[in-house]
Amino acid sequence: MFTGIIEEVGTIERIEKRAEGARVRISASLVTKDTKEGDSIAVNGVCLTALGIEQNGFSADISHETLRRTTFSKIGIGTKVNLERAITLQTRLGGHIVLGHVDCLGKINSITKNGDFWTIRISYPEQIKPYLVYKGSVAVEGISLTIANLEEDFFEVAIIPKTWALTNLSTLQPGDEVNLEADIIAKYVERLLKQMKIC
Repeated sequence: MFTGIIEEVGTIERIEKRAEGARVRISASLVTKDTKEGDSIAVNGVCLTALGIEQNGFSADISHETLRRTTFSKIGIGTKVNLERAITLQTRLGGHIVLGHVDCLGKINSITKNGDFWTIRISYPEQIKPYLVYKGSVAVEGISLTIANLEEDFFEVAIIPKTWALTNLSTLQPGDEVNLEADIIAKYVERLLKQMKIC
């Protein structure tokens, strides 16, 4: 489990294609501290198992399913990725509950600079629509963000300078796809209501 507060931006150093997936090597220095073999690290919002941990990076296996459902199918050497270690009971929950289980891909429609701030407009598929609410939380590339504007086929998020500087958002362009994860609480509420035949 994660909070969506990015600790570090790493870089994809190596990609090894495998029969049913891939193994990546990611350069990083902060998230490798106190990380043990088998611990979880969110990479662009995808929960991966850390392997081959060294002071300057770690490796992770990516399954065929993850390649199919996330932006990992398009990453290359040099791609900047958002990194966050799994939370502990002592962690401040500064964002919202993020599982690292990507629901779908969104697409950046536009990035607009307003003074020191940015507004990013992201189109989303129908499947995630029920879980998006105005002023609610959504994870974009693993970043916990608040929906500042919500329309039928896109939402907008307002990015503060610190988030822009400390995540991979500044490397993205209109037309790029991004990993989206809806708030898990909304999914549980929907499931409960369906079981009770309320909706």
